Amino acid sequence: MSKVSRNQAKELVALAALPDEGIDLAELPEVQDWSTAVVGKFYRPIKKSLTIRLDADVLAWLRAPGRGYQTRINKLLRAAMEAQPRQGKA
Repeated sequence: MSKVSRNQAKELVALAALPDEGIDLAELPEVQDWSTAVVGKFYRPIKKSLTIRLDADVLAWLRAPGRGYQTRINKLLRAAMEAQPRQGKA
């Protein structure tokens, strides 16, 4: 992202100070259909380095399509995690 100019910063401060009623939404159509919305599209969790031991055949399967096997591992684990019911924190 580029830096915000002094004038732009002033405008942003003024906009932030406006009450919701002061914002004209007349030209913005209300979104009725959220079926194509992507939850977490811009979510970028912090990555942590880790050493794990995998069966050789599992690793070969993950590497077979080419580059990005660690990303595939992460996606598989995230899908498994999200399929589980949420557990309360102790």
